[in-house]
Amino acid sequence: VQLQASGGGLVQAGDSLRLSCLASGRIFGYTVGWFRQAPGKEREFVARISPSGGSTVYADSVKGRFTISRDNAKNMGSLQMNNLEPEDTAVYYCAAQLLGSSQYGYWGQGTQVTVSS
Repeated sequence: VQLQASGGGLVQAGDSLRLSCLASGRIFGYTVGWFRQAPGKEREFVARISPSGGSTVYADSVKGRFTISRDNAKNMGSLQMNNLEPEDTAVYYCAAQLLGSSQYGYWGQGTQVTVSS
């Protein structure tokens, strides 16, 4: 499975962005996750969604502002980001973890999100 993240950009604090993650093959059976890495910082978990879409988990820093979703028919995952803050500035990566696997084995190339104050 190859993943391609898109939708990043430069926005002002309080604005919204929607990131997309398009898979080259079927993603049914994979957990889809979003991670981000800010300059000089470690990559951190943002959100994940179960293969069926029935379960989601968020980092505390984005809870209530970000919404993860997926469309298995379109082999696509999304991350709706509302009320963006300068601290959300980072490169965002989508990743896929095969059901039963212990780690995310597939990663997209990343998309830059920059939030100005």
